[in-house]
Amino acid sequence: MARNEIKYLTAIKQENPKKKFCRFKKYGIKYVDYKDIDFLKKFVNEQGKLLPRRLSGNSLKYQRKVSDAVKKARQMALMPFVTDLYK
Repeated sequence: MARNEIKYLTAIKQENPKKKFCRFKKYGIKYVDYKDIDFLKKFVNEQGKLLPRRLSGNSLKYQRKVSDAVKKARQMALMPFVTDLYK
């Protein structure tokens, strides 16, 4: 064993990442409008796929509403189904 080796008895403290929150509950948003494309872009990635709850921070109730709104916007041709670089 090398004498310069450092051993720690406890784990090194790391900075805590920002706590995710449901922006719908925080800001009191009741309705997710499928015609508001700029708002819906926040919930899809560059390829046009929906972000999961664990990444977006939405609650289950509002994640379902967002997914329905995105699907409806795709059907109305307001958003693309698949793309290379959407944002």
